Amino acid sequence: MRVIAGTARSLPLKTPAGMDTRPTTDRIKETLFNVLQGDLCDAVFVDLFSGSGGIGIEALSRGAKKAYFVDNAPSSINCIMENLMFTKMADKAVILKQDVLASLFQIYEKEVDIIFMDPPYDTMIEQQVLQQLKGMKYVTKNTLIVVEASLETEFDYAQDLGFEIVKEKIYKTNKHVFLQPKEA
Repeated sequence: MRVIAGTARSLPLKTPAGMDTRPTTDRIKETLFNVLQGDLCDAVFVDLFSGSGGIGIEALSRGAKKAYFVDNAPSSINCIMENLMFTKMADKAVILKQDVLASLFQIYEKEVDIIFMDPPYDTMIEQQVLQQLKGMKYVTKNTLIVVEASLETEFDYAQDLGFEIVKEKIYKTNKHVFLQPKEA
């Protein structure tokens, strides 16, 4: 795994040992960031279920001004810290070692531009996260939420939570669902 583009381009990233994380492949990451590129300049980016931190680091490398990295696994936190030091981006990062749902209350921003989450597949935790995000002041009409999910994961509840699906990108083994808060 490596940083695809930007100031840290081509730098290799470590991944946590074991089978608890599924690092996003370089090809899928490149497709994702081709979609996000126009929104990254000076953005506040949140990487939930960070794993290695590869998605948040890619955002910083491509111009985000700040990234939050959230994970509660010690091996992931160590990996994120090592990758941030190696890419020289630690000064733009906030690491929250805690449960994702609890961490949402530890983000002190007027507005978050992009929230990315790659939760364990088929657990429906993304629904709980979206439920909580709908009440957060930093989630505005301009906030883009991207969920990496299994192909089978349905988002038919999103409308009821106040979000609309603005785009869906389907890959061979998974998908990215892009959501934004519905206009009131």
